[in-house]
Amino acid sequence: MRCFRPRSSKAADEVDKRAAVVDKHQANQSQQVSRDISEGGKTGTQQAFNYKLSRIMRPDDANIVGNIHGGIILKMIEEAGCIVSTRHCNTQNGDRCLAVLVRVEKTEFLYPVFIGEVAHVTADITYTSKHSLEVQVKVMAENILTGAKKLANKAALWYVPCSLQNVDKIAEVPPLKYASAEQEEEGKKRYEAQKMERLETKARIEEVVPAPPSPEQHTVGFSQSSLIHLVGPSDCTLHDYVHGGVTMKLMDEVAGIVAARHCNTNIVTASVDAINFHRKIKKGCVVTVTGRLIFVSNKSMEIEVLVDAASLVEADKGKYRAVSAFFTFISLDKENKPLPVPPLKIDGEEEQRRFEEGKARYLQNKAKRLADKERQQ
Repeated sequence: MRCFRPRSSKAADEVDKRAAVVDKHQANQSQQVSRDISEGGKTGTQQAFNYKLSRIMRPDDANIVGNIHGGIILKMIEEAGCIVSTRHCNTQNGDRCLAVLVRVEKTEFLYPVFIGEVAHVTADITYTSKHSLEVQVKVMAENILTGAKKLANKAALWYVPCSLQNVDKIAEVPPLKYASAEQEEEGKKRYEAQKMERLETKARIEEVVPAPPSPEQHTVGFSQSSLIHLVGPSDCTLHDYVHGGVTMKLMDEVAGIVAARHCNTNIVTASVDAINFHRKIKKGCVVTVTGRLIFVSNKSMEIEVLVDAASLVEADKGKYRAVSAFFTFISLDKENKPLPVPPLKIDGEEEQRRFEEGKARYLQNKAKRLADKERQQ
């Protein structure tokens, strides 16, 4: 049995004094946090509604050569966006709600992130409409040995608040205060543009044709890949619907497999065109994520990724198209320099049609990049 020597009166007083100082400091911190939250809810300013998360990149986040998977970054981006959006939407009285991802604008992967680096994800609310809000997200990659930082990714996401009492009820979004009228006007233009594009973009309902038994190398059928995933509790929100980040991670994994099969080299995500979430995916569904090559330029590949969902216990409801997007990948050598991509062998009118559509998107994006570059200069 261990025996404890009683403290002297002087030592006991000193400990009590230190404890009192700690308690006072903690109380002051709690009061400050309460004031920050209260004032943030009152003002609704952009500065009050931002969020930052940081995480060191581990070996299980990367591919076999140490590049962090684009899906990992996309998942972190969505998590930060969901947190800041949900916080903002719950700053007013009324039904408690959870922000749900409905669209991701074109996402740029500017620089690769590597194992051992720290990814700092910053999310800011930049515009609110009556029932939706825009979140701008940036990812900085930090080398913790040298302190060097680089802008690795940037994205824009749109969320809508769903009531916790009724998932089909869209709550109203608290208004945001803007630094200037011009800032609000620019946000409104982005809102109208994405709204129009969503109305024009129909869920692609065409069936994905199974690959032939022994497809020729560098054809669409040779690299076409699918992944089947059963949606479990850890994949879902409080509503029992899949997190957008989980879906995007699965989509990036499939697109990566397609690109690797076509090139047989190290491949990385270069960008993602607008991701449209057409319908919700509920817990217990089986999702089939299919990727296929659409277009190949000299140094990039456009891959269409389609997500179909079907209830495991309500088979009579059938399968439906839940999400669709186009991913762009590039091939890299051992020095992380771009490599030429093998040409895509086209077979049939349908593949040729999709190839021409992909080529038009490629040229449009290339022209936009050049215009942005000239504007910055």
